[in-house]
Amino acid sequence: MSIKVENLSKFYGQQQAVKNISFEIKAGEVVGFLGPNGAGKSTTMKMITTYLTPNEGVIKVNDIDTNEEPIQVRKKIGYLPEQNPLYNDMNVIDYLHYAAELQSVPKAEIAEAVKKMVKVCGLEDVKHKDIGELSKGYKQRVGLAQAMIHNPEVLLLDEPTSGLDPNQIIEIRKLIKDLGKHKTLMLSTHILQEVQATCDRVIIINNGEIVADGTTDSLC
Repeated sequence: MSIKVENLSKFYGQQQAVKNISFEIKAGEVVGFLGPNGAGKSTTMKMITTYLTPNEGVIKVNDIDTNEEPIQVRKKIGYLPEQNPLYNDMNVIDYLHYAAELQSVPKAEIAEAVKKMVKVCGLEDVKHKDIGELSKGYKQRVGLAQAMIHNPEVLLLDEPTSGLDPNQIIEIRKLIKDLGKHKTLMLSTHILQEVQATCDRVIIINNGEIVADGTTDSLC
C-alpha cells in the first residue's frame, strides 16, 4: 500500500502552508515526517486522509485519487491526529466498539476486532476503565487502537508521543516499531530522536517545503 504525493500545495487565505511538495512512500516503509511546529506536517497529513482538500496537486493512496474517491481512501487509512479523538466518559471497550462501527467493521467481526486491538495495544489492564481516568500514555494507546480497528493498510500518526513522560515515550515507540513490521506507516514529529528510534527513512519539511529525503542513517 503506497502513498504518492505530487506537486501538493495548500493555502489558508493568503498564507501558503504547503508549497508544491512531492514524495512517495512505498508499501511497508516506516517514514518519519520531521520538521518544526508550523512546518506543514499536520496539514499534509490531513490532506492525505482527505480531511482537507488541496488547493493544488494530486494525492494517491494505492493508486486511488483522494479527490476522486475519498471514501475509498479513508477505508484504507488509520489516522491518529495530534489531538487524540477520545470520549473521556466512555470506557475503553465501548469506545473501540463505537470506533469499529464508525469504520464499518461488519457487526459479526467487531467483538474480535476489539479483542485484538486490546491485546496489540496493551490495554488489557484498563479495558473496563473510563478513558478520562487513564494516563496520557494509555490514552495514546487507545488512540492507536481506534486508528487500527478496521485493519487499515496505512497508518498516519501525527505527533504520537507528544506530552508523554520518558517511560511512556519508550512504550509508544516500541509499539510503533512493532506496528511498522506489518503496515505502511508515516509518523510526524518535531523530535529527531523520534525518527531515529522508529523510522527507516525521513522526510524533512520546513516552511512548507521539503528540504531533505533519505534514510535515517544518512540524514540523522
